[in-house]
Amino acid sequence: MESHVEIYDTTLRDGSQGEGINFSVADKLRIAERLDAFGVHFIEGGWPGSNPKDIEFFAQAKRKKFKHAKLAAFGSTRRKRVPVENDEQVRLLIEAQTPVVTIYGKTWQLHVKEVLRCSPEENLAMISDTVRFLKDHGKFVIYDAEHGFDGFKDDADYALATWVAAEKAGADIVTLCDTNGGCLPIEIAAITKVAIGKLNSRIGIHTHNDIGLGAANAIAALEVGASHVQGTINGYGERTGNCNLTSLIPCIAIKMKRSCVKPSSLPKLKELSQFVDEVANIRHDPRQPWVGSACFAHKGGTHVNAVQKIARSYEHIDPALVGNARNVLISDLAGRSNIVIKAQQLGFKITNDTPELKPILSRIKDLEHLGYEFEAAEGSLSLLLKRILEHKELPFAVDAYHVSMRGDGKGSVCEATVRVRVGSEISHTVAEGDGPVNALDGALRAALARFFPKLKNIRLTDYKVRIINSSTGTAAKTRVLIQSTNGQREWGTVGVSENIIEASLQALVDSMEFALTR
Repeated sequence: MESHVEIYDTTLRDGSQGEGINFSVADKLRIAERLDAFGVHFIEGGWPGSNPKDIEFFAQAKRKKFKHAKLAAFGSTRRKRVPVENDEQVRLLIEAQTPVVTIYGKTWQLHVKEVLRCSPEENLAMISDTVRFLKDHGKFVIYDAEHGFDGFKDDADYALATWVAAEKAGADIVTLCDTNGGCLPIEIAAITKVAIGKLNSRIGIHTHNDIGLGAANAIAALEVGASHVQGTINGYGERTGNCNLTSLIPCIAIKMKRSCVKPSSLPKLKELSQFVDEVANIRHDPRQPWVGSACFAHKGGTHVNAVQKIARSYEHIDPALVGNARNVLISDLAGRSNIVIKAQQLGFKITNDTPELKPILSRIKDLEHLGYEFEAAEGSLSLLLKRILEHKELPFAVDAYHVSMRGDGKGSVCEATVRVRVGSEISHTVAEGDGPVNALDGALRAALARFFPKLKNIRLTDYKVRIINSSTGTAAKTRVLIQSTNGQREWGTVGVSENIIEASLQALVDSMEFALTR
């Protein structure tokens, strides 16, 4: 078994086929540059014959110099009954001018007979002709055996014949594909082992995640001798996605102790995951293995107490190895250790012997019982700690507010009035907005800017509303979570009330106050 594993990234091709994923040419170039810097070995840029966007990508990619990765163009074997030199799609693969070409061919007799509707012999010729033609043009050829495992289970002799045809024609790597994503690791391991025993070429693995085993199946193949693995960042892909490289890479490097990407890249894994999500305009999944914000989050008091004493008691690795960090959550399940660790992370000098710990914990649990939630509202939590630990006066107070809506026959306009007191001075302002919260935000900001000019730079980035006890109908309590930024950092604040405007105002006030304390 080889100790080194090649990483083949297909985010830009197979990943882009996922629901809700749509990359522009500029997006694809940015991601390709980041993948190259991270250290993957192959970047599959797309299918030159499928759409103008991919043709343009390869035209621009020719002018890029990749330091580590080799760019691959993706396509299929020649069409049936068409000489390979006359096949337009194959010609475009050559014209993409990539050092690597990856083609897929049919393994499963079901597809040969019912989808391609050609003879088994013609399918073998399609595979051989295309691989040989590409090799004659100086390409490094990766052959993807589509439905490799389903085809083998249906007719092992024919499946093997397709793989041998690709190898004899000169394929550098034969990749077995669990295209439908329905195999179990024991099946993947057994069939991959057969391929390794029958073929002389290197064996790769390409899995999908339809039953949640994409990464596990890839590992099963690697454990029996595969040395090339294909997947996507964050598991993007058709249906439920491809093998998730942000899960697989650390499994290979840290758990299996085999080399894949350079060691200095692992601490950048979370950053890479977030970057690709950002370019794809997808909200980052906090529960992503290894790289999600919840991976090393601790909520239960006994867990936090143990982690405070010895981290590996509830953490399988040091989070920093993959660029992640420990996150201690504060809730009604919190214990004294939660408060101490979280307060220290927020910059407070506090220990297990601090006398205010008991009233802090009591206050948090009371507020959570009323519907408050501090897991995503560190700004509000920081203010609560500051008030109890430092006994400081609030920098301002909202004496009164009023929100109204008026219509002009063409639409409606929201207007908010806020009166703010800072020391002995009063500021009374009015603002219009797209909705009541937007108007209230504008009025509050205008009232405070006279005293605190730096608040002009604060803006809201997210606003969420959650009905807490829906059984009470329109009298139900509402929890509002607000995310704010000053351009350099973000923070969350929370408000709770039966009145959504009142809850929003609480969160807005906390946001402004937190900005002032920082």
